[in-house]
Amino acid sequence: MSNNIDLTDLSADFKQQVLDQVPDANLDLCLTCGTCTGGCPASELMGLDPRKFLRMVNLGLDDQVKATEWAWVCTMCGRCMYVCPMKINIPKLIYNTRKSWPMETRPKGIRGSCEQHVKSGNAMGVPTEDFIWTVEDVVEEIRQTQPLFADMEVTVDRPGAFMAVNQNSREPVTEPDEMAPLWKILHLVEADWTYPSVMWAGENYCMFLGDDDGWRHIIERFADHIDNTLGCKQVVNTE
Repeated sequence: MSNNIDLTDLSADFKQQVLDQVPDANLDLCLTCGTCTGGCPASELMGLDPRKFLRMVNLGLDDQVKATEWAWVCTMCGRCMYVCPMKINIPKLIYNTRKSWPMETRPKGIRGSCEQHVKSGNAMGVPTEDFIWTVEDVVEEIRQTQPLFADMEVTVDRPGAFMAVNQNSREPVTEPDEMAPLWKILHLVEADWTYPSVMWAGENYCMFLGDDDGWRHIIERFADHIDNTLGCKQVVNTE
């Protein structure tokens, strides 16, 4: 039989660390209503859900909070905060939990994708020239085989386009034909758009890794390319 936990021995240091970084986290406002849990895609995985996780933090179960792998199955989709009557910022709590893990102990797959994105501009490590070639090859095949789209244009780095579109980097590598449905929609509505070639992948694994420097590097380079090279007014991220 396990021993009871004496709550007077718990100091909730991790909770204070989160509050220092996220002043509007509102962790103490939890009503334990369970609304967050009802819409969470990670509920009951590994025996946890947002409500239980938040209660662990508020009770000062810091060692358990920092050790649980449940923090890595959360998608940080924000549904919990959206439906929470007290607007408690649980995604920020999860993000800071991930940051508390030593980098070498964070999930290898996410870590590798983050490193690839920083190094090559996308999580799959696709050279820019290969991405451009794939786009041109697929669109040319569509023009030749589908009369409705005989004049469809798909460009990369076209200055002055109204909209820049980011797409998951896995598609050009493993399923390039899956890029086409989006192109067809944009063509039929006569959208003025282009792909960027700098940090062009729609996913950002560095954010999911809790790597501040990594995701900031990706976003800053991407934003600079959009603003100062292409001049696009809008960005659409399919992720």
